[in-house]
This record gives sequence, structure tokens and C-alpha cells, in this order.
Amino acid sequence: MKRISVLMATAFVDMIGFAILFPLLPYYALRFNAEPWEIGWLIAAFSIVQLVVAPMWGRFSDRYGRRPAILLGLCTSAVAFVIFGFANSLTLLLVTRLVQGIGGGTTGVLQAYVADAFAPGDRSKAFGWLSAATAAGVVIGPVIGSLSFGLGPEYPGLIAAGLCLLNIVFAWKWLPESPRHEERSAEEEEPVPAVRRSVRAAMVEVLTKPRREVPRLIWIYAVGMLGFMSMTAVMPLLLESRFGVSERTIGPFFAYIGFLSIVMRAIVLGKAVDRFGETRVMRAGAISLAIGLFAIPLPTFLIGTAIVISLVPIGTALLFPNVSALVSFRTPKAELGQMLGVQQSFGGVARVIAPLWATAAFQLGPSLPFFISAGVVAVVTLLAFSVKPMAVAAEAV
Repeated sequence: MKRISVLMATAFVDMIGFAILFPLLPYYALRFNAEPWEIGWLIAAFSIVQLVVAPMWGRFSDRYGRRPAILLGLCTSAVAFVIFGFANSLTLLLVTRLVQGIGGGTTGVLQAYVADAFAPGDRSKAFGWLSAATAAGVVIGPVIGSLSFGLGPEYPGLIAAGLCLLNIVFAWKWLPESPRHEERSAEEEEPVPAVRRSVRAAMVEVLTKPRREVPRLIWIYAVGMLGFMSMTAVMPLLLESRFGVSERTIGPFFAYIGFLSIVMRAIVLGKAVDRFGETRVMRAGAISLAIGLFAIPLPTFLIGTAIVISLVPIGTALLFPNVSALVSFRTPKAELGQMLGVQQSFGGVARVIAPLWATAAFQLGPSLPFFISAGVVAVVTLLAFSVKPMAVAAEAV
């Protein structure tokens, strides 16, 4: 329990820094006279880099340990936040996103750490706790970003960088290596052996054999992420065009979504999994997400929009942690970090595509990207119902 508590604290502070900047990015780009399609590319740049480096981070962590990978990722994020603080052009904003993408590629490493530390029956809960910590960062980060913007446009980036540096010190002192790597390092003088398959082979399997258990789950994750990230890319634009929401007032909206995510992942998710199992809860999450995306543009008043938006964090809280847990059940231990990194890469492809098409579709009609996203997630629902429940009494080998 001590390990997951420290890991949650590390993820929480790291997400605060990220969430300080993310809601502000479209507004900073508009200050430099960016077109909507350029905003889409800025948002997508993070994921373009992340999809390339995530499996490499996972493979690195399988061989040398989760802790070194996490610390290196945090250092990279700190550099990105400093660049954001002094960005005075679209070019520097793009550089910020690219460097952030390198640091953000360690998401799969965090998930692999959890899988190392928890038995299969407890993994969905643990993934929920970890994602609840990041959701808490999403609650606090945008508020800090909105408030610090009042001090000057450079302050959000500098504050994020300062928090990240504190996080590096905290993780260095209190975050131990994951149990599996500690055990292996005590038994072996050499580093943890390389995984049996290359990153390329693992990714090719997902592309060419989507009906297999792990590839199918990764496709569910990726397509669900496509729908969700399409919404987040254009939601500030929808709120601005309909209700006059600006960079100074966008924070509470992201905080509201983050608060619901915390409640769902920290309190509801574990109880739901205990009663219904990972597979059934995953299906319910896909349904909730699809309905929420479809309903967002329908209300004509702000309170109605806030009500239907709640279905989105409910859906993501039930969908994504359970997909990650199911992937960990079906993956050999020696490839766990790498395969969760592959999952993040396919999610990264979705994050690249989402803002590009969604911002373009928004120019054709504010409601269009939400309706299309709902249809995409409906496909996830069909895929989720094709996954068979499984007993998790035994570890994957």
C-alpha cells in the first residue's frame, strides 16, 4: 500500500503541472493568431511523440526498472514546462508539446508498476486509484492555471515547472523500485533480460491480428480514446462560442470533470468491479461515454451542458482502467511494460487523429464532432461486448 500511495502522489503532482497548461494551450495559440487547424496540430504534437516513445519507455523499464524510467520522464516534463513559460511564438508552443510528449510516454510504465505491485484480482482497483490521483491533478491544475494567468502569461509554465522539480525530488527520495524488479535485481547481477519480442513485432500483432485477446483490448482502448480526446479538443471552443467561456473561466469546467473522475475511480470503480467483474464494467463505461458525447451539444443552457458532460467522466472511469487491467492479465510478465507501452502508442495515434479531425469538423458545425465521436465510441461498445469475461485467480505467465 505504501508503494501505490507514493506512486499516486507522484502521478498527482505530475498531472497538476500538465493540467495547468493543457486548458490554456488553445488560448495561447489564439494570442499568436493561430487558425483552428493549427491548434489541432499543437494538441496532436504531444501524442505524435508519445506514440513513438511509449513502447521504448516500456521496453526500457522492463529491462532496467520502472523507477529510472519514471524519473527520466519527470525530468523531461520539467524542461517542457520551462519552455512553455517563455514561449513567445507558435513554434515554441510546438516545441513545448514535443518535449512534453517525450516525458508523457511513461504512462505505460506507471501502469506496469501497478501491475508489478498488485495481484490480478486487485489490479482494476489499483489502476482506478492511480487514475483517480491523475484526475485529482486535473481538478486542481486548471484552477491554478487560470489564477496564475492573471499574474502574467509566463507564470502558468513556470509554476508547472517548479511543481515538476519538487516532484522529481519527492520521487527520488520516496519512490522505490517495483517489487518484481527488486526481486530480480537481488537474484541477478546482470540487468533484467530483454523481452522476447521486439517493439515492432508487438505492434504488428495488434495491427494484423486484432481478433486476439490483447490486440482486441488495445483497439478498444484506442478507439475509446479517439472519441474522448475528440471531445476535449473542441469542448473549450464550444463553450466559448455558446457561453463566452474564456481562458480565465475554463478552469472550473475541467475541475468539474476531474472531480467526477476522482469519485468514480476512487470510490465507485472498485465496488463495481467486485460485483460485476472487469469486463461488464468496461462495457458499461463504453455505453456511458457514447451517450455523453452524443448529448453534449444538445442543451442550450449551461447547466444542462454540465449535466450531460458528467456521463463522460463516468464512462472513462469505468472503461479505461478496466481495459488496462485486462491487458495486464493476458500479457506475459517479461513483456508487461512493453505491451502497456504499445497500448499507449495506439492511444497516442488516437490522440493525434482526434484534435485534427475534430477541430476541422467544428468549423463545419459545432455539434458535428460530438455526434461523430459518439458514433466512434459506439463501435467500442460492440468491441467491448465481444470480450469474454475471465477468471483472474492466476497470474499471466
